[in-house]
Amino acid sequence: MKLRIIIEQDEMFVAECPSLPGCISQGKTRQEAFLNVQDVMQGYVISLKKHNEPIPPSITEEVVEVLA
Repeated sequence: MKLRIIIEQDEMFVAECPSLPGCISQGKTRQEAFLNVQDVMQGYVISLKKHNEPIPPSITEEVVEVLA
């Protein structure tokens, strides 16, 4: 299963998976945030399966060029 994540830099790197509400993690580096959110996502999906809840579909996106 492939799900999209977003990583933003603030005081730390914050990573979240929009398809899984509340699935957010952070790290001191981009790589650490990436690995941490993967662990959280795996736990989230395992919990959904355990409780017979549907796994939300991945969010699709398009890239739009804006002339400035």
